[in-house]
Amino acid sequence: MALNIIWMAFFVIAFIIALCKLIFLGDTEIFKLLADGLFDSAKSSVMDVALPLAGTMVFFLGLMNIAEKAGAIQKLAKWMNPFLSRLFPEVPANHPDMGQMVMNFSANMLGLDNAATPFGLKAMESLQSLNPEKEKATHAQIMFLVLHTSGLTIIPLTIISYRLAAGSHDAASIFIPCVLATIGTTLASIIMVGCYQKLKWDKVLIGWLLGLIALMFFVLIGVNALAPNQKEILSKVAGNGLLLFIIIGIIIGGAYKKVSVFDAFIEGAKNGFDVIVKIIPYLVAMLVAIRVFRDSGAMQYILNAFTYLIQITGMNTEFIGALPVAIMKPLSGSGARGMMLDIFQTQGPDSFVGKLASIFQGSADTTFYIIALYFGSVGIKKVRYAIWAGIFADIIGVVIAIFIGYTFFK
Repeated sequence: MALNIIWMAFFVIAFIIALCKLIFLGDTEIFKLLADGLFDSAKSSVMDVALPLAGTMVFFLGLMNIAEKAGAIQKLAKWMNPFLSRLFPEVPANHPDMGQMVMNFSANMLGLDNAATPFGLKAMESLQSLNPEKEKATHAQIMFLVLHTSGLTIIPLTIISYRLAAGSHDAASIFIPCVLATIGTTLASIIMVGCYQKLKWDKVLIGWLLGLIALMFFVLIGVNALAPNQKEILSKVAGNGLLLFIIIGIIIGGAYKKVSVFDAFIEGAKNGFDVIVKIIPYLVAMLVAIRVFRDSGAMQYILNAFTYLIQITGMNTEFIGALPVAIMKPLSGSGARGMMLDIFQTQGPDSFVGKLASIFQGSADTTFYIIALYFGSVGIKKVRYAIWAGIFADIIGVVIAIFIGYTFFK
């Protein structure tokens, strides 16, 4: 119900704003702009999002099938079971879905978005098999989605690459701030959703959370001790190197377990196209609505309202220039990325606004896109509290990012 209202609201608000621009401002091009954007985004939803995703889905679902037949996913689930079983009490102990979720979280932490999506869709499919009401999201599915939207990253590889391409002389300066922002967002998401779902906060769950905090702390200390050029090398090598290591490890491990790796890969890969066919309508619906909403100028009006309210409080407003990235990120990852790159061009990647925009880009994920993609892939229509939980996680990420940005760069 909530998703239906939001989807309709995007179109209605965009139309009302366009009508007002035509009547009061004489903007005769506004409806053409919206119509062109509608057709362009409908096309790009398939050509630029769904089809490129198909190749990734085919490849990684093939690998997942090898890992599953070799028993790797089951072992991974068993190892992480004490922690995940408390976050996902609805999922049976040692269920393969636990391992698939870990694979998704691991890919996210390495900043490997393309690898994370197939693992996440596979995990959502497994969670759906445990769902007694197929059109209604379960607690476990919502917890997984919100953790995914929190965007936990320990190697912000993509953002550093964009900064380097924009001519940054200090591309890795946002390494530690991005990591801290995503850690804070993820922990806040776990606490928020966990309290709503009335999870059992026992010594094991608290111990794991403290252990993760300690692990990240020592990683941050170690990375912070590196020279700037060493941080850049680490960001380039670690994420991609670990990805290749995982791929080769799965293939060799499957062969060691006497799995026919090629046949298993083909068997799993065939499912990739089935998933893509399922999600295309959801992607088109959501991405078109977001594009129309943005082209109407609604996003700029929201930004102006935020600016006005912040100025009234007397707060430092230097961060406002980076807010378009934060506002756009829950709606469109490509839109937020475009705004970040625009800031790099106009104000420089090493400016305060440029660095803060980089942190915004890395401190959360695209909530509405993920809801449409993940729930759409399994036919979930009643998303329950997933939207407000995801948005709240985004807001927490923005607040933490602003605080960290001022701490590091001011």
